[in-house]
Amino acid sequence: MSSGNTTTDHKVIQAWIEERKGRPSVVSGTEGDNGEGILRVDFGPKEDRLEEIPWEEFFKTFEDRKLAFLHQDRTADGKESRFFKFVKR
Repeated sequence: MSSGNTTTDHKVIQAWIEERKGRPSVVSGTEGDNGEGILRVDFGPKEDRLEEIPWEEFFKTFEDRKLAFLHQDRTADGKESRFFKFVKR
């Protein structure tokens, strides 16, 4: 059985995403009054709906929304996992 970990540590989050060749992103067109869009991580070929953003902007939105990062390091069969989701603290 595989398990998930939850963190708010920016260095841990950034390292996990970069190790999997992910890019911090927002969904285009979802910006609110505060200018922040829906956070995503783009792993594969660039998706048209996702706009890459700087890490500073990513973590500003992450903190403003009081999010935590739930992620899995390995699948049940030991392979590297890309499973994650943003959860409320």
